[in-house]
Amino acid sequence: MTDDATTEQVGNGQSRELSLRLTVPEMDCPSCAQKVDKSLQRVEGIIEITLQPTTGMATVTYNPEYVAKADVVAAIENAGYEVVDDEGDSTEATGGEMAIAPPSEIWTSSRAIKTWIGAVFVTFGLLFEFVLTGQNLAIASVLNYPLTLADGAFLVAIAISGYPVIRGGYYSARNRSLDIDLLMGTAILAATGIGYFVEAATLAVLFSIAELLEDYSMDRARNSLRELMELSPDEATVRRDGEEVTVPADDVEVGETVIVRPGDKIPLDGEVIDGESAVDESPITGESVPVDKTMGDEVYAGSIAEGGYLEIDVVSAAGDSTLSRIIEMVQGAQEKKTEKEQFVDRFAGYYTPVVVALAILTAAVPPLAFGWPWQTWFIRGLTFLVIACPCAFVISTPVSVVSGITSAAKNGVLIKGGNHLEAMGEVDTIALDKTGTLTKGELTVTDVVPLGDYNETDAIRYAAGLEQRSEHPIAEAILTHTDKANVTALPEPAAFESLTGKGIRAELEGDTYYAGKPALFEELGFDLSDTHRATDGGAMTKDSITEESRDVLVDLEQEGKTVVLVGTKSDLVGIVAIADEMRPGAERAVERLHELGVTHVVMLTGDNEGTARAIAEQVGVDEYRAELLPEEKVDAVEQLQAEYGDVAMVGDGINDAPALATAEVGIAMGAAGTDTALETADIALMGDDIEKLPYLYALSHKANGVIRQNIWMSLGMKAVLAIGVPLGYVSVALAVVVGDMGMSLGVTSNAMRLSRLKPDQFFES
Repeated sequence: MTDDATTEQVGNGQSRELSLRLTVPEMDCPSCAQKVDKSLQRVEGIIEITLQPTTGMATVTYNPEYVAKADVVAAIENAGYEVVDDEGDSTEATGGEMAIAPPSEIWTSSRAIKTWIGAVFVTFGLLFEFVLTGQNLAIASVLNYPLTLADGAFLVAIAISGYPVIRGGYYSARNRSLDIDLLMGTAILAATGIGYFVEAATLAVLFSIAELLEDYSMDRARNSLRELMELSPDEATVRRDGEEVTVPADDVEVGETVIVRPGDKIPLDGEVIDGESAVDESPITGESVPVDKTMGDEVYAGSIAEGGYLEIDVVSAAGDSTLSRIIEMVQGAQEKKTEKEQFVDRFAGYYTPVVVALAILTAAVPPLAFGWPWQTWFIRGLTFLVIACPCAFVISTPVSVVSGITSAAKNGVLIKGGNHLEAMGEVDTIALDKTGTLTKGELTVTDVVPLGDYNETDAIRYAAGLEQRSEHPIAEAILTHTDKANVTALPEPAAFESLTGKGIRAELEGDTYYAGKPALFEELGFDLSDTHRATDGGAMTKDSITEESRDVLVDLEQEGKTVVLVGTKSDLVGIVAIADEMRPGAERAVERLHELGVTHVVMLTGDNEGTARAIAEQVGVDEYRAELLPEEKVDAVEQLQAEYGDVAMVGDGINDAPALATAEVGIAMGAAGTDTALETADIALMGDDIEKLPYLYALSHKANGVIRQNIWMSLGMKAVLAIGVPLGYVSVALAVVVGDMGMSLGVTSNAMRLSRLKPDQFFES
């Protein structure tokens, strides 16, 4: 049990709110959570309740002036669920820490032992009842009703195996929750009360076995979450006062130096300050190929130093690391219900009362109205009670969502809600930003073409002088090229101004210079009609536009390069061509998306028409839209939605934030270590790997299929059983084994199939 949240002032500062995070392992289904919720809601002073059956955790915010921690725990226990004390004393929240119920010793638990003992007595009872009938002697009499040896065995089985069921039913009745425990407990008591010991004992033992199997299935689902948590190291080796000491990772402060030896997990996010090593970053990015890290490189908590020694300067505390944020978001993702899950919850609210009413009518109407045998129709009514609880139906969606989201997280794809997982599987169109998505976003200068009386040094010198104040990637590329070309004594810019979406201008050596798109210079009075389709920006002298210049611009554009023109209002100094290297897997990713069923893959870019056309042809997208300002990308997404339906937008999570928010699903590239990208998008590809996109689409599409299969499989089986009950084809045992136990195991196992989907399988040769 952990008291995990920080204290905060409320209102005028006189009252406080505390959050208590409790481990409730047996709360493993929606009906369990509903029972706990009803019990907690009756406690005065409780402000907010968050229950997560998939993790077995309950978070309760309360006012300590009205209610104590012990009262919160007591309320949960009054719902019939044990609160496990993990750590004893309460601790403050660490933020970003994911909590989950510990693994359960299901097959050796107290309930399991009771179940096995009950099963032994049921076996003996059946043996004496149907095989050794001659030895089935009367051993007692109750109200002139003789009890045989078989009856005694059945009653012992009912008392031992049925007790946990009846106890659960009692708590359900107290909390006015019409759930499986109440239904089964009622059925066991009713059958026992009228002397149907065989049915009561069989029901008690089989249902207890079914519950154990469901607990086992849920524990398997929770394992995927535990594996994610185990990626984060608990300890770190830190250099303090010249000595190496091992301390809890939570105690390491920003700015301290962490020592990582070959084979060790990197405990915190940081920057390498000494050493070099190949680092396995698959826990973060899902990329299986180790990445070489040297001085100045970023490293992430949870990744593994495979073959070298590293000293790392810590840049974020344990609770703020990229891995911690991933774990926190995966935990939060479970709280966002999909549309199908909301439908299931609504449907279940009607299904159970209807079937319970049907059970009562089945047991009472035929004997009363037609004089048919009470025993036969009572058993059939009892069977209806068994199939009345929609357990498998209700858990069909959440276990699928948990399986899909945790599987994605372990493969470098962070899905921030079941609703986004569902939506991604329904998209008809995927819109891709160019820079940083289809291309690496690492621009380099490929050509410098002087014009007029200027030389190459003049062209790059004035371009670099302008770009000194800019933070655009193009500016970085030009300045990097200037260093390599040993161009020195750059003119100092004054009155610098960024012209959004067009270019920049500044005063250099007393004159105003411009660098930017052709549209900028057309506004200045240049006639670039013949070259606009082939340029990406810049200035040319009104008198110096030659046929040769036009040919150069056309050639550069057709090669897929970004063209920047540099000059004044009257003179063109030169042309600087910049290229962005295509991601190696971009073409294959687009091709695979088409094969998986995406009808339209569209590229949206602020680049010029010619460059966009060249990239589009190379990658194989269905269409492209060029020369888009950030707000125009939003318009483009809305147009795609109107034309084709649901749209997923893939971008860098920063410049493309408005478009990401407009699309049904926003996907950020390269979100590892990037706070903005993690917060902006609905889904984040943790590594700069466009090849994860087909995996994401296939996983989401398959998850939707699994959810549909689970829902209809559950409903279909319940319907078949319901039809067979009044016809006498379905026994109590069959209803438990198939309708409850079998279907719960079936939907859970079906959901676990999602974890077997891996990114690599989409690009196998």
